[in-house]
Amino acid sequence: MDELELPLRTRLNLETGRITWQELGFFFARGRVLQVAADLDLIEVASALANDEAPQVSAWLKTQQLSVLSDLTAKAWAADDQQLWAVVVAPWVVVQQRA
Repeated sequence: MDELELPLRTRLNLETGRITWQELGFFFARGRVLQVAADLDLIEVASALANDEAPQVSAWLKTQQLSVLSDLTAKAWAADDQQLWAVVVAPWVVVQQRA
């Protein structure tokens, strides 16, 4: 089966991987990093973004479970070259810090 024939959630799951801050800094500098709260499913959020599920995305933004990565968090992650889980949903890199 061709990867493009797979369901979106499956494709996003296959495209998810670890990224270091050093690799992510480039995207942060361009304002293209979204942070997902630890209590949400990264793939669920990425899927909602890809499917333009505006009401759900708006709800996460309102509760700050999804947010544009802040300068303060970026500095902390840069200080220890944090490793994060990430998936690209153009134009965003969607990241989540895991324990």
